Amino acid sequence: MAHLLGAEALHLEYPTRRIFDAVTVGLNDGDRIGVVGRNGDGKSTLLRLLAGTLEPDSGRVTRRGGIRLGMLDQADELHSERSVHEVVIGDIDEHVWAGDPKVRDVIAGLIADIPWEARVDDLSGGQRRRVALAALLIGDWDIIFLDEPTNHLDVEGIAWLAEHLKNRWPQNSGALVTVTHDRWFLDEICTATWEVHDRTIEPFEGGYAAYVLQRVERDRMAAASESKRQNLMRKELAWLRRGAPARTSKPKFRIDAANVLIENEPPIRDSVSLAQMAMQRLGKDVVDLENVSVSYPLPEQSAEGGRLEGSNHVLRDVTWRIAPGERTGILGVNGAGKSTLLNLVAGTLQPTSGRVKRGKTIKVAQLTQQLAELHDVWNDRVSDVLSRQKSSYVAGGKELTPSQLLERVGFKSAQLSTPVKDLSGGQKRRLQLLLILLSEPNVLILDEPTNDLDTDMLAAIEDLLDSFPGTLLVVSHDRYLIERVTDQQYAVMDGRLRHLPRGVDQYLELSSAALRNPRPDSASGGPLPEGSRSDRLDGISRKPTLSGAELRNAQKEFAAAGRKLDKLGHQVAELHTRIAEHDHSDYLTLASMSAELDELHDTTAKLETRWLELGELLGQ
Repeated sequence: MAHLLGAEALHLEYPTRRIFDAVTVGLNDGDRIGVVGRNGDGKSTLLRLLAGTLEPDSGRVTRRGGIRLGMLDQADELHSERSVHEVVIGDIDEHVWAGDPKVRDVIAGLIADIPWEARVDDLSGGQRRRVALAALLIGDWDIIFLDEPTNHLDVEGIAWLAEHLKNRWPQNSGALVTVTHDRWFLDEICTATWEVHDRTIEPFEGGYAAYVLQRVERDRMAAASESKRQNLMRKELAWLRRGAPARTSKPKFRIDAANVLIENEPPIRDSVSLAQMAMQRLGKDVVDLENVSVSYPLPEQSAEGGRLEGSNHVLRDVTWRIAPGERTGILGVNGAGKSTLLNLVAGTLQPTSGRVKRGKTIKVAQLTQQLAELHDVWNDRVSDVLSRQKSSYVAGGKELTPSQLLERVGFKSAQLSTPVKDLSGGQKRRLQLLLILLSEPNVLILDEPTNDLDTDMLAAIEDLLDSFPGTLLVVSHDRYLIERVTDQQYAVMDGRLRHLPRGVDQYLELSSAALRNPRPDSASGGPLPEGSRSDRLDGISRKPTLSGAELRNAQKEFAAAGRKLDKLGHQVAELHTRIAEHDHSDYLTLASMSAELDELHDTTAKLETRWLELGELLGQ
């Protein structure tokens, strides 16, 4: 395996602190490295040192001759006056790039919905980020460095990026180093993990799941002061081992060692106790949405040049009955209507039609992306903010003070005297969530809660949410978080709410099928905008007209297919459980069960295709 790049005895320090001390690492052909660590420990700095954009105080970085290295930095360095076309393609002739399958795949996967000739200066921050990533990926590189590549990508975009990176180079060729807090992404693409901590880099084999196992083993031998972190990481490992079917049916680390470590670990959540507490706090009724639709006025240009008022239908005839203690994840592309749905639940938005029925005892709290909860305490010290709260709270069956809860989400005692405005982005985000939890709501809505949090803090926040005895609704593009803290998932697609018995995998399949067979009209009821992703796909078919008998038969088949899909989803879940609990040394039985699972997946895929076709015919 050829050596591509090496760093020897790197030393870097700033006037206030030392970042690295005698760090030595190397990259070989075929390496796929994920970099994790606390915010501020030097992950992005490491990438810049290895890329040569930052010089160390001592030590050296060497590269093999002729190596081509591309890097996506967190800093926005795009030329504002240039168009998207110029930034991504440059001076390459159209017949050249249009004939390159790799270039077409990158454009379709990342920027198909961005106008091709739009000025970069007119794009949103998320669009600029995707343009920068696309411009990097169409290049021919031996080494790629990615710093937070999943920021501003939705679930579909992250899945596409993972698949692209896995297939970008032949096996044992090229090298990838990525800094990201998206743990599903780390597990999907990485063969090794570097943890940056305490001025050094510690290597681990495998992706995030394997890193958690090895870190638990390391922490067990650490000093007693590390006991809190040990318990937290064992809980994280227990979920990785017991939780998502994909992880239990195809383990990515040593099953026997993992079972020994978690044999005395209790379940992640005591669902029965939490449900009883939720009923006591909420009663039987939470929020019921009955045939709810939401639309906004949409100005349209008439043929004579005047303006006519149309309407943009965001949600159509949505019925959703939220139960006490329900823990639900909401999926959907940007702009699908997820935030609109949450605002209906929170009561900050009224429907255009339909009815929202709210329980008398509900107390809703919403974690927004704007840090609105901190505006009134911006100039106050953290300790002063906490002093205004109750003296004690119960979390996970234990009575804790606000200071203890603050420590549980990663604050140190020295930070209590820091003004809120001087906290880092991640610290503000954690304080915001903690203040919401201290207000003791019984319905908690989280809108993209993972922003600015590193993997350790994400684990701590998830641990805190495990003991929340109320209804939890989460919108996030972080697949790992959705699977970790919620028990069921829904998707907002074409203005409607769809239950996903098989979770995120089912959503990605439906989303992919919708792209292959797009609807002729958008959710607004009007034609798709020019340059949209669906508009660029060929083969848009118009809905045929059915006779009375054909319509009745299609309706019956559509309903039967839906029931069959639910039944198949339960069978798949039961089979995953059987595989996870079976003796992993019994290869013959496991092979038979795996074949049965593949057959169920094939049947489900064929039935879902037919179900989607019928839905198109019936306008569902």
